Amino acid sequence: MGRKRSLDKILLSEHVSISELVELSGIRYSTIKYYTEEDMIPFEQDDIRLTRRYPRELALKRLEEIRVMKEERGLSIKEIKEKLS
Repeated sequence: MGRKRSLDKILLSEHVSISELVELSGIRYSTIKYYTEEDMIPFEQDDIRLTRRYPRELALKRLEEIRVMKEERGLSIKEIKEKLS
């Protein structure tokens, strides 16, 4: 029951951490971190030492777009980055 309550709280949040994004999307932490470092997923970070915060709805939408381009259309990361820019 605690996990469900926690997930409900995450789903109501405007911004989420990378760990929460992993939980919501089912995508591995390392994959999301890579997409972030490649500027493929939007995030906010007030200071270099602070945690990155992802706009929940936009980040989940972007992850799904990347998945479709990669898995269903067979595009490379370079091609996906070009389409996203």
